[in-house]
Amino acid sequence: MNQLLSRLQVSRDKAKMEGLWRERRVLDKGLCDFASNDYLGLARDLRLAAALNDGARRYGVGSGASPLVSGYHQAHQQLEQTLCHASGHEAALLFCSGFAANLALCHALFTPEDTLIADKLIHASMIDGVLGSGARLRRYPHCDVSAAEKLLAQYPGTALLTESIFSMDGDLAPLTELSALCEARQSLLIVDDAHGFGVIGEAAMGASRLSGVRPALQIITFGKAMGCQGAAILGSRELIETLVARARHYIYSTALSPALAHVATEAIAIIASGNMHTKLHSNIDLFKRLSDDAGLALLPSSSPIQLLPVGSNALCLELGQRLREAGFLVGAIRPPTVPGPRLRITLSASHTEDQIGALVKWLAVNSAAHGVDVS
Repeated sequence: MNQLLSRLQVSRDKAKMEGLWRERRVLDKGLCDFASNDYLGLARDLRLAAALNDGARRYGVGSGASPLVSGYHQAHQQLEQTLCHASGHEAALLFCSGFAANLALCHALFTPEDTLIADKLIHASMIDGVLGSGARLRRYPHCDVSAAEKLLAQYPGTALLTESIFSMDGDLAPLTELSALCEARQSLLIVDDAHGFGVIGEAAMGASRLSGVRPALQIITFGKAMGCQGAAILGSRELIETLVARARHYIYSTALSPALAHVATEAIAIIASGNMHTKLHSNIDLFKRLSDDAGLALLPSSSPIQLLPVGSNALCLELGQRLREAGFLVGAIRPPTVPGPRLRITLSASHTEDQIGALVKWLAVNSAAHGVDVS
């Protein structure tokens, strides 16, 4: 057998034996979805469906080329302006995904001469971006402000990378403190706000709308609370113009669909004018209260992302499958994505009180039966 194929077979067999093999499954629309990042229930909102139809009729479906050739449409410009108004930044740059945005940012701005400071649990796309840039990465223990301060004192003048709401732990970074530290050490605060925009900040407009938080660069993805697809980097005009000129992911990729840019603009308007984030936080409070009453030992989180640790990879997969059979879709998350296996339960403004109550009841009964910590 070919050496590469042989090595891949060994790796595949090992991952399956350890309960770490990953496979796709077609979404069963009959399941009650507690796994998606559609925090405001906009992914199936008829207003966004109408915007997609309208955008396709106005601009076409595809952009046709990279943004620097002929792929930069009026819909893209309008979305960038809307994002700047919502976030308070001077300029914006659009990408087809958050992963691409983080890679582009790191590859374009950092060099092997830079030493970057980062939270231990930053997203894989940020880690890959830094590795690709050649920069040195020094990570501090998760959300440890004191440790971050020591590293910034040791390596001032570059950048600190963090998420706002951490995707697999659900907790909020100490953004106010980190912002002050970066300002004192002449370092750029770079915030991956993928799970924060639409959830936190004034009018749910994200990390830059939190008191005392001044990100130099902010990454927003459209596939979470906004319910659509794409991403943006927000920052000063100078930094964004640098990315336009140097970011290979932007220069050499076909631009985001203008129809999807039109949808994203509508999504921001809906979030800004509605009270869906209020309903979301009400559902989060309900889930946490019911879970506490049931004795479920959740990890600390006040975000839509709620975590229930389990004892093994095999048990995590088993509980995920049993939840499916009971009519619930819940993420069964295992290493290396997280340090230890856990059920990742995500709340949405579209969930009803009965759905949340039914899920908590199932978890309380079945988790205890399988040895999960229920106090």
